[in-house]
Amino acid sequence: MQPQPLQTFQMPMFRRFVPRRIRPWIYIATALCFQFSGGVYLGALEAVRGTTNLMIEDLLMLLYAVLAGMAVYFPMLFRMKFRFTNQQLLCGAAAVMGVCNIITLSTSNMAILLPICFIAGMAKIQGTFECMSNIQLWITPTRDFGVFFPILHIILLTAITGSVWIAAAVAFHFSWQMMHIITIGTMCFVVLTQLLLCKPFCPMPQRIPLRGIDIPTGLLISLFMLMVSCFFVYGDYLMWLTSPYLRWIVALSAILLAVILYRLKTVEKPYISLKIFRYKNVLPILLVTIIAEILLGAEHTLEEIYWSEVRGLEEHTKTELCLWSLPGVYIGVLVTLFWLGHKRWKVWKLFAIGFGCILAYAIRMYFLIDVNVPLSDYRLALVLRGCAYAILAASLMWSLHESVHELEHFFMALFIFNVIHMYLAGAAGYGIYTTIFQHFMADNMSRYGAELTITHIDIQQFDMGIFMDGYFLHSMMAVTLKQIFGQIVWVAAVMTAAFLLLDIRRIRTGIEKVPYWSVYGIKMLGRLGSRNKTN
Repeated sequence: MQPQPLQTFQMPMFRRFVPRRIRPWIYIATALCFQFSGGVYLGALEAVRGTTNLMIEDLLMLLYAVLAGMAVYFPMLFRMKFRFTNQQLLCGAAAVMGVCNIITLSTSNMAILLPICFIAGMAKIQGTFECMSNIQLWITPTRDFGVFFPILHIILLTAITGSVWIAAAVAFHFSWQMMHIITIGTMCFVVLTQLLLCKPFCPMPQRIPLRGIDIPTGLLISLFMLMVSCFFVYGDYLMWLTSPYLRWIVALSAILLAVILYRLKTVEKPYISLKIFRYKNVLPILLVTIIAEILLGAEHTLEEIYWSEVRGLEEHTKTELCLWSLPGVYIGVLVTLFWLGHKRWKVWKLFAIGFGCILAYAIRMYFLIDVNVPLSDYRLALVLRGCAYAILAASLMWSLHESVHELEHFFMALFIFNVIHMYLAGAAGYGIYTTIFQHFMADNMSRYGAELTITHIDIQQFDMGIFMDGYFLHSMMAVTLKQIFGQIVWVAAVMTAAFLLLDIRRIRTGIEKVPYWSVYGIKMLGRLGSRNKTN
């Protein structure tokens, strides 16, 4: 799509005494406040687990509830923008986020925390969208999404990594509750800036009512997403389908999915239009997103096992080390901005660069997994991971926008994209990696354990406790992680090679469809008949 004509940037919601130069920066600060907030904080999970009765699976479930709330709210964003003023939306989102953090501080009941985190996710995306939509013309006066999406990901990915580090630092020096108090303070800042510096403003003179929104289907989709995440998060802990609880979840999820599809086909104005899947390249984009997210899921699972179990690092040390992914994020954003915004080159090779960074990251980690390697040697791998995430996230979102031209359908497509991008693929990746890790771990223990015989050890000087502690943690886990990173290397190499080949015009356009066997047989019979006549 060609960028739209140049438009004049204005922010009429600000009062006259506010200088024009600082107005966009106030909204950037507001967007960062929302992005740094949440129902639970990834960097403080260990501290929360140590002071409550919640397991790590419970905390991950709450984290995915926040992401589910963010994803499912996308189709509502423009309807809300055209119905309420900016002041109502931002003050309302800040108030909801503040109340959610107060409730999170006061209880550890999963039945309460799960819906609260879901609502917090909705408030988080509402506040972020309202801020970024108002400064879009300041970022790119021509509404060039090849510029807007990379710059948007500077804010998003900085907040994702930065919030983990801040939460871990606050939990280390104070307590995990302090992070929630800080969030409540930032939400008070948002409300004060809106009341003191801004006035009510809505871009639509005639407000669009909220009637006609298929709320029941949206709620069913939300419930389905939570059930799917429950299956993957608790799968390894409950031994997958051997658990009657997970079997019930699978059965109910299948029934719920059938009801959702029926409503999407029969309701006049469904929450998500199935026409989205008819747009060109939407399904391939979603497939590439799934593969990329599962590969990058190594960050959440494999790295966590390595840093915590093998190296024994504290949460604060881990997050300080992982800050090295931020330089990679900025490099990836600059590459994407140059590629799509400045040069406007085709996206195939950019995908290859993104998967190539995953390949280089996995190779680097494969050779560095050892307790004797200094932590500083992992910095390059983390930079490569951040670069891959920034390139693929921004370029895939840009590709989706290029494929889905209608604005309403684009936000529905963004819902599906984000369900995969920051939710289902992440939860599925966690379940897949934990299961593979347990399988390889058991296999390695049985193989190497068979070598432990009296002929190989000195009983007089053998201490079983010390040996098993070092053998299990330092050797078996390291070997298992190497095996899984080796699998990631192969998948990333295949994806990199595939996109490099797709960038070659002859291969991209010259692929012939293989005919049905009956057609092929008829052609062969025709050739045989012509040969018999000549003979």
